[in-house]
Amino acid sequence: MSGVEVITFGCRLNTYESEVMRTEAEKAGLNNAILVNTCAVTGEAVRQARQAIRRARRDNPHARIIVTGCAAQTEKKAFADMAEVDAVLGNEEKLKSASYRALPDFGVSAEEKLRVNDIMSVRQTAPQMVKHIDGHVRAFIQVQNGCDHRCTFCIIPYGRGNSRSVPMGAVVDQARKLVESGYREIVLTGVDATSYGADLPGEPTLGLLAKTLLKQVPDIRRLRLSSIDSIEADKHLLDLIADEVRFMSHLHLSLQHGDDMILKRMKRRHSSADALAFVNDVRRLRPEMSFGADMIAGFPTESEAMFANAVRLAEEANIAHLHVFPYSPRPGTPAARMPQLDRVLVKERAARLRATGHRLHQSHLDGMVGTQQWLLVENNGLAHTENFTLVAAVGLAPRSFVQAIITGHNGKHLDMQLTAADAA
Repeated sequence: MSGVEVITFGCRLNTYESEVMRTEAEKAGLNNAILVNTCAVTGEAVRQARQAIRRARRDNPHARIIVTGCAAQTEKKAFADMAEVDAVLGNEEKLKSASYRALPDFGVSAEEKLRVNDIMSVRQTAPQMVKHIDGHVRAFIQVQNGCDHRCTFCIIPYGRGNSRSVPMGAVVDQARKLVESGYREIVLTGVDATSYGADLPGEPTLGLLAKTLLKQVPDIRRLRLSSIDSIEADKHLLDLIADEVRFMSHLHLSLQHGDDMILKRMKRRHSSADALAFVNDVRRLRPEMSFGADMIAGFPTESEAMFANAVRLAEEANIAHLHVFPYSPRPGTPAARMPQLDRVLVKERAARLRATGHRLHQSHLDGMVGTQQWLLVENNGLAHTENFTLVAAVGLAPRSFVQAIITGHNGKHLDMQLTAADAA
């Protein structure tokens, strides 16, 4: 192979950073290299990364393989000990051109492979400028990194460090560059995006940032948030939901559970009533709003009654896009030391919660039939509605906006009939 190939796991922030990594590695003159940007959110994500590294080495025996990302930050020695790996870079180092110029030679020891600093010592997030996001019609912008909260199940703060925000002006500049490159939908992303601004002068909020973006970059056609913690939602964000048509009618919530005792043991800051109140308040402001959510099944000490409360919250909140994670103990987290459930039971409850999510999604699809929607066409023969529902759009040009009537669905995505086209 030649050039730089990037293999990305995990969140939208990783997707954005992978583009930065590619740019910085090429700037450093790196060639014949594979960068693996890992995720640490579950044990399965780490397993998949290790599997991909072994496969990459089999397929490219002479390439240099550099591993980075959250799993490399939290489990650096495990990756350095892999014979297939030539170097391990931390989450801070992966974004710097100098890191790729200072890589060790092939065949060095595990200790010489390591380029991983103390992520907790990082106090600022430097703005990163990219002109495009490879393979994506929607563009992601990093507005925040790290997390100051210590949920008992989560290893990510130890991979990302403490919360730090990108200055508002730099975010505006990045959005303007992406719009000039042809992107019309922007997604603001971070590890804990709703904590945005607490470390900046004047303490601007995520909602104020979004308002400012839409005012100063008027050619943004659509603006989304990747994920939010509803307990941190601010007045500016609620104003956007109520009044700004360019702010899309979909929010992805970090719910995690629906039982108050489990939420306390997770060290979450909201109750089930808080979550439901937020959903109801938002729907009063914008009735067409759809919600996605992350939920964990089989958390330590979870009883059948507690699990039933998680199912109940998903149903009462009418979560259209439910992402279910079977609890995965992460070494070094408090939850890993709590009384664990049998793995068979964990998987069984995750399957039941997924079945609830599937039923809610089918109901959401049913409710979309007969409506008129604006669609942004993707690269894969699909499009997204404003409320983030997939629609079949075979043969339509990527990045184009079309207006359509939803005529039905196949259980996975909507079917449509074009009514008009927008040349923008």
